[in-house]
Amino acid sequence: MSQDIFGEAIKDFYTKNYNQDIIVHAPDFDDDTIPIPYLFRSYAEMPKIEQKALELSYGKVLDIGCGAGSHSIFLQDTQKLEVTAIDISAGAIEICKKRGIKAAAVQDLYELKNTSYDTLLFLMNGSGIIGKLTHIDYFFTHIKTILSPGGQILIDSSDISYLFANEDGSFWVDASAGYYGEMQYKLSYKSMESDWFDWLYIDYNTLQNAANANGFLCELIIEGNNNDFLVRLTAASDIS
Repeated sequence: MSQDIFGEAIKDFYTKNYNQDIIVHAPDFDDDTIPIPYLFRSYAEMPKIEQKALELSYGKVLDIGCGAGSHSIFLQDTQKLEVTAIDISAGAIEICKKRGIKAAAVQDLYELKNTSYDTLLFLMNGSGIIGKLTHIDYFFTHIKTILSPGGQILIDSSDISYLFANEDGSFWVDASAGYYGEMQYKLSYKSMESDWFDWLYIDYNTLQNAANANGFLCELIIEGNNNDFLVRLTAASDIS
């Protein structure tokens, strides 16, 4: 993104300068908003999918796309786990450190090397980071290199086929346009605007098939109220 939209918004909220939310633009849909206070929610305020993922986290944890650090704070302070929070937003990481997260860094997931974690945490539609379905093999290839033996990946996503549903319950998408869960977004906040970026919503069966093809077992843990779900991925080689 061209500007640190999330970072500036998170800093504004933390310094009590909050007066507007992030606006999300998509080519074929009405504008939406991301309320900044939601990024600072407590465990009790989190949806059940996130609560379950935090409960299942163990060992050395990597919180990818940590934002304001709410998940990491719970894991560190309540669960007493060793957690590292990473985000590409410098502003977000600045506030994570001010909120007391011991290990927080500006870090691109795909540039992370020579380290490993027992739990890789991808929450708030964590599959979005994959970008496009054609990138999913690259995603799995990389996370294998940072997942400890016996480790797990906890990732949530949503099946957005309902957006294309007809009144009779059938649904139609243009197959020539690519996978229906591939979205493009642009963010704006105050006078700032991001570049367009790719974001992937993936249905469970497609995710399971891709995981299996890349040597992972895929377990459906819990489903939410909005076609969202949490899965746990583990390396098939860990099962004897």
